[in-house]
Amino acid sequence: MDINKISDPQFRKELLSKDSLKFFPTGTVMLDINSYINYIPLVISGSIKVIRTEEDGREILLYYLTPGESCISSILSGLTQDTSKVKVVVEEDAEILMISLQQAKEWLRKYPEWTDFIFSLYQRRFEDLLEVVNSVAFQKVDARILHLLSQKSQLYKSKELSVTHQQLADELGITREAVSRVLKQIETEGKIKLSRNKITLL
Repeated sequence: MDINKISDPQFRKELLSKDSLKFFPTGTVMLDINSYINYIPLVISGSIKVIRTEEDGREILLYYLTPGESCISSILSGLTQDTSKVKVVVEEDAEILMISLQQAKEWLRKYPEWTDFIFSLYQRRFEDLLEVVNSVAFQKVDARILHLLSQKSQLYKSKELSVTHQQLADELGITREAVSRVLKQIETEGKIKLSRNKITLL
């Protein structure tokens, strides 16, 4: 949602209430599995990642949220008063509009632009999840790693990424050893350059 393009001035005024804008540093866990949801996050700057965590501790990245985006999983769980099925972590320092559930429900009745945003968000996130399923089911590990590195490169607007093998393993739901082995293979193919806690896309 591009706030500057909102046509209803009253909706824009309510959305930009100063009391709802919060700053979260990198690494902050904004929401955890099985937590009750009190607020819906709308990213203004920075980025956050949405993760699915299993009981054995394994995780897999579902999607990133960048400025103008929100988490449909949080919205659906919040509006149905259910607990969260995902973990939400700040990827890079972020300013977030924390929208109360009551306000989100009121906006669904009052502002068509908000309703349209929720539906478009649902479609976009559904496509993201289909991509994750397709990646896990059909793509080889090297393709999954390259895709994740490409996502991070676009997110940070840089070919040089400060990321560890363990971080990649956690987000892909595979072992660090597998990531390290495949990264070496990809480096041999001339697609990346490896250095300590840093990967450069070539």
